[in-house]
Amino acid sequence: MHLFCRDRPAARTLPCCNCKINAIIIGSPGIHSFVDFTVFKRQDKYNATDEEGVMNDYDHDAGPADWLAAELADTLDEDFELEISEPALSMEIRRIYREAHPPSLERKDYFVKLLTLQSELIKLQDWVQATGEKIVVIFEGRDSAGKGGVIKRITQRLNPRIVRVVALPAPSDREKSQWYFQRYVPHLPGAGEIVLFDRSWYNRAGVERVMGFASEDQVEDFFHDVPEFERMLVRSGIRLVKYWFSITDEEQQLRFLMRIHDPMKQWKLSPMDLQSRVKWEAYTKAKEEMLERTNIPEAPWYIVQGNDKKRARLNCIDHLLGLIPYEPVEHEDVTLPDRVYNSDYERRVLPDDLYVPQKY
Repeated sequence: MHLFCRDRPAARTLPCCNCKINAIIIGSPGIHSFVDFTVFKRQDKYNATDEEGVMNDYDHDAGPADWLAAELADTLDEDFELEISEPALSMEIRRIYREAHPPSLERKDYFVKLLTLQSELIKLQDWVQATGEKIVVIFEGRDSAGKGGVIKRITQRLNPRIVRVVALPAPSDREKSQWYFQRYVPHLPGAGEIVLFDRSWYNRAGVERVMGFASEDQVEDFFHDVPEFERMLVRSGIRLVKYWFSITDEEQQLRFLMRIHDPMKQWKLSPMDLQSRVKWEAYTKAKEEMLERTNIPEAPWYIVQGNDKKRARLNCIDHLLGLIPYEPVEHEDVTLPDRVYNSDYERRVLPDDLYVPQKY
């Protein structure tokens, strides 16, 4: 009998093709040809070219035009959700290219490594749920440094009821009158939860300080309070991990210009982002003091080199997994039951206007 087969009545049951499906799901060689066909050998239906060949050429060429084209094609790497023509490159973008980037990872290698790490994240999720662990991961960095990209890859295949993302807006007038950390406390994890903060209480040491939203006295109070606040979290059983995503001046300028020229990403660029370009040096000084004064043994900072987005994602996820002593969790075997057929069951015909039009 094949794996996953179960004795069942011969009538009204599917033949052993279920075994083939299950074999693919659990990792038979068939999955490799399936992935090659659906991901790595996908043809660009707009330009009638083999996308793998095109992208590998970009990866191996250090020239600015090819690198920029590969950067734009990175939009397609996000699960191939956006099959659209990318915006034309302007001379303005080309002019800011200062030095050759290191060759990027080939897309096939990147996806294989990412899927491997994501399978480990699922094991981490299972372990957290089974043991009642509480984990907080803070993602900080300059605008466009890649925080959202790595958060998306972490959560992509996880259960949103276990792994939550917190990205708070600017504080309300009421929140401004409260204890500074108060609005973050309700979002802290309970047993069996992981919370990812896309920016956090460190706004006070960064954007609020640089943009003048907090006084120097408030900033100094923050530096005095935050180490003890984080020690309290750790004493309560929370594992606290803090990442700073670092990019160069030129890289941020390039990414901002790409957002300006890409209508699919223009929403990411706010007036505050534009001001951050003017205040680059002020942000640098604020970051350096923040890292120096808040790097405590109970919750140290870890800096992720972010100029290469793909490598940054892989390095961050791999490092996070290495920090937590998770173990595989045993699961009971799941058997899909047969559907019950009743002789008096009759499916009702629903009106056509209830259905979404099939335009595609």
